[in-house]
Amino acid sequence: MFKKILIANRGEIACRVIKTARRMGIKTVAVYSEADRNAVHVEMADEAVLIGPAAAAQSYLVAEKIIEAAKKTGAEAIHPGYGFLSENAGFAEALKEAGIAFIGPNIEAIKAMGDKIESKKAAAEARVSTVPGYLGVIESPEQAITIANDIGYPVMIKASAGGGGKGMRIARSADEVREGFLTSTAEAKSSFGDDRVFIEKFVENPRHIEIQVLGDKHGNVVYVFERECSIQRRNQKVIEEAPSPFLDEATRKAMGEQAVALSKAVNYESAGTVEFIVDPDKNFYFLEMNTRLQVEHPVTEMITGLDLVEQMIRVAYGEKLPFKQEDLKIDGWAVESRVYAEDPFRKFLPSIGRLVKYRPPVEGPRLNGTIVRNDTGTEEGGEISMFYDPMIAKLITWGQTREAAINAQAAALDAFYIDGIEHNIPFLSALMQHPRWRKGDLSTGFIAEEYPDGFKHREPEGEERDILAAVAAWIDHINNIRRRHISGQLPHAVGLRLGAARICKLGNFEQHVVLAGDYKSGTTVTFTDAEGNPEKTVGFETHWWFGKPIWHGKVDGKEVSVQVRVIPNGFDLSYNGVRTKAYVYTAREAEMTALMPEKKAADTSKKLLCPMPGLVISISVEEGQEVKEGEQLAIVEAMKMQNVLKAERDVTVTKLRAKPGDSLAVDAVIMEFA
Repeated sequence: MFKKILIANRGEIACRVIKTARRMGIKTVAVYSEADRNAVHVEMADEAVLIGPAAAAQSYLVAEKIIEAAKKTGAEAIHPGYGFLSENAGFAEALKEAGIAFIGPNIEAIKAMGDKIESKKAAAEARVSTVPGYLGVIESPEQAITIANDIGYPVMIKASAGGGGKGMRIARSADEVREGFLTSTAEAKSSFGDDRVFIEKFVENPRHIEIQVLGDKHGNVVYVFERECSIQRRNQKVIEEAPSPFLDEATRKAMGEQAVALSKAVNYESAGTVEFIVDPDKNFYFLEMNTRLQVEHPVTEMITGLDLVEQMIRVAYGEKLPFKQEDLKIDGWAVESRVYAEDPFRKFLPSIGRLVKYRPPVEGPRLNGTIVRNDTGTEEGGEISMFYDPMIAKLITWGQTREAAINAQAAALDAFYIDGIEHNIPFLSALMQHPRWRKGDLSTGFIAEEYPDGFKHREPEGEERDILAAVAAWIDHINNIRRRHISGQLPHAVGLRLGAARICKLGNFEQHVVLAGDYKSGTTVTFTDAEGNPEKTVGFETHWWFGKPIWHGKVDGKEVSVQVRVIPNGFDLSYNGVRTKAYVYTAREAEMTALMPEKKAADTSKKLLCPMPGLVISISVEEGQEVKEGEQLAIVEAMKMQNVLKAERDVTVTKLRAKPGDSLAVDAVIMEFA
C-alpha cells in the first residue's frame, strides 16, 4: 500500500480524504494557497506545501506546482478530490510521466468521459440512452441561437469541461440563448480554463438521478446503486438522498447496468458517477459521467457501509474490488444537505467573512437509531473566501426509513449554529418540512416551482409558534432567576419574586403566558387569553443555560432544538426553517413599547447596490446614459459565479461609484440614478 499520498484539493474534500488515509495508516500531504494558510486541511495533514496565491488559477489549478510538491515530499500518489484538476487528463498524464500514481480513473476514460461532448458520443456508441442535442463546438452566440432554434426550446447550455452547476444556463428564447452563451463561456473559462459549451434539449420536469460506479484495473465494474439529486438551485445540487424514492427495482437495475456498460466501454477504473435525467414515466437519458468522486458520495457510503475513498486508493494501488455486484445491498436511507455560505433571503447570493461561531451538531448514532455525520473543512474562526466554492459543510443523516432520515436531518439542522456570515440553513430546514419533499414528489424544478419569488421569511404558525413563544418566555424567566443571584443586579433580591405573567410578540402575533417553577424544579408555561384565562399548559425538560447557542430540551414531551440569539427585550430564534424575533414583555413594558416610533429604512431606490461581496467584472453603462428596464448595468463575480445586474425600471445613470476590478462589500453602491 502507498505510504504517503498528496491531496490536490482544499476544504471539505481534502479533510475527507485525509481521514480515510489516516485510518489506513497512510501519511498525507496537503497543498494550500495563501488564502488557505490556516485552513483545517493544512492542520490535519502530516505535511503541507504552499503552492501560490489565493486565486485557484495560480495555485490549485497549476499542475506543475502540485507535482513539484509531491516530489518534494516524497508522495507516491495524488488524490485530486473533486473540482480543480480532478477530471483533467493532462494532469493525469503529467503524473504518469513523473512516476506518481493518480488516485482516479485511467487517462483514456478521463478523456472520453470527462469532456461532456465526447462523453455524449461515447454513450451513444455504447447504446446508452441520450438526450437530443448538438455536440459540436459552438463558436458564437449567433451559432448558438441557430442550433437552439433547430433543437427546439427550452434548451440547456452547458460547459463541456464543466461541473457543479457552473457554466450552465437554461434558455427559453433566442435572447436568453445569447445571454446564456456569453455567461456560460465566461464562467467555464474562469472555472475550468476551457470556454467550450454545447447545447442539448432540456427535458421538462425531470429528476436528476445518478449511478455510482466502481471499477478496478482488472476489468471488474459494479454499480453501487443510485442517488437522487433533484433538489437543485441554478443547476447546483442542494439536497441529495440515497436511494431514490422514485425508482423501482427494475429501473434501478436497468440504469445500473447501462452505467456499468458505459464504464466498461472505456475500461473505467476507480470511483465514478453516471448521471441520468429521468422523466415522469421513468424513461432515463444519459446526462454526463463524472470521472471523479462526487460531492454527495457520503449518502452512498451510509446506505452501503463502503468507504469510497478507500476503494479509490486501493484500486489505484492495483488491488481488485473485494466484492461483486450481488454482494452489494441497500441498508436504510440517507439524506445530505449542503450547507452553503449564501443568503437565502437575498436570492441566495454568496456571503463571505469569518465564522464567528461554528457549532455543528454532534456526530454519531442517536438513541432513536439514526446517525448524524458532518463532513466539513472549516472551523470556528475560519474564513469563507470569495475565491472558492461557498460550501461550509455537508450534513448527512441516516435512518432505517426515508422518514426517519428526514426527521433526523431536520433535527440536526436545527442544532447547526453558525454566526458571522449568512448561510442557507433556514432554507434547508424549511425544505425538510415541505410536504412535497416529504412525499418524494421531486423534479429539478422543485425549488423554482415552490419558491417562484425566492425564499421568504415566514411567520411561525400553530405548534411552531407555541414552541417558540414558550421557549422565549422560559428563557426570559430563567434569566430573571439568574439575575437575582448576580451581585449588584437586583438590590435586596433575596426573597424577591418577579411577576409570572408575560406577553410574547412573534411578528404580528401576541401570546400571553404565565410561568411557574424554576430551572431546578422544572418549569411550565401556561398560554392564556388577554384576560389571563388559561388555555393550555406545556412543560419543559432541559439542561440549557445562558451562553449556549442551542436550546435543547423537550416541550410538552417533544424533542426540540431552538437556536437562540439574545436581542433587547427578547430573542432571535430559529427553528424548523423559521427565524423570528420573539420579544418578551411585562404588561407595562408592552404598553410603553407600543408608544415607540418605528425607525424607517433608508431610501435606496435611486442606487444600484452590490447584492453580495464580490469582484466587479464589468460596468455596462456610462454616466448620463439613459437605461431601459431589463438592460444590463454591471456584472459582479463571487465564488466562481457571475451575476448580471439589470435595471429594474427606466433610469438615467448620474454617477458611477465603482469600476471593473473593484472588490465590493455587500450593499456597496455601484452607481446612482436620477
